[in-house]
Amino acid sequence: MGVSSSGKSSIGKALADRLGWRFADGDDFHPPANVEKQRAGQPLTDEDRWPWLQSIADEIDRVTADGGKLVVACSALRRVYRDLLLHGRHDIRIVYLNGSKELIAERMAARRNHFMPPSLLDSQFRTLEVPGPDERPITVSIDHDIDRIVDAIIKQLPT
Repeated sequence: MGVSSSGKSSIGKALADRLGWRFADGDDFHPPANVEKQRAGQPLTDEDRWPWLQSIADEIDRVTADGGKLVVACSALRRVYRDLLLHGRHDIRIVYLNGSKELIAERMAARRNHFMPPSLLDSQFRTLEVPGPDERPITVSIDHDIDRIVDAIIKQLPT
């Protein structure tokens, strides 16, 4: 989890590859109206987010019910969003990709062909609720390359 351009997709894919798990990108679960709204520079409302988050939660439940393992890249910026995704499950861990607004702005400006415009970065940081200790987050800095970030995540995963 983390704000746009924190590396959720790239790091999530690399983590899933390293663990031999499936990867799902939360962006792929957005209905077209959400994508168009963001592309137009409008932040999503909670009403926009609930069906999107529920579809991700349903995918997590489906994959794990079949005995599969899954890494999902999803912003999950607020506690209530994470609560919906986990809905009391203790077999799921949240990985928080922590980075400065300046670093993320640089990455966002360099990104091409993504629907999230740099103008929405401030709204992402305003919405962000850093996971608390009771959520058992794995918090990693995004100040390193992908391999080092994945190493840091794996070191904190339960064995």
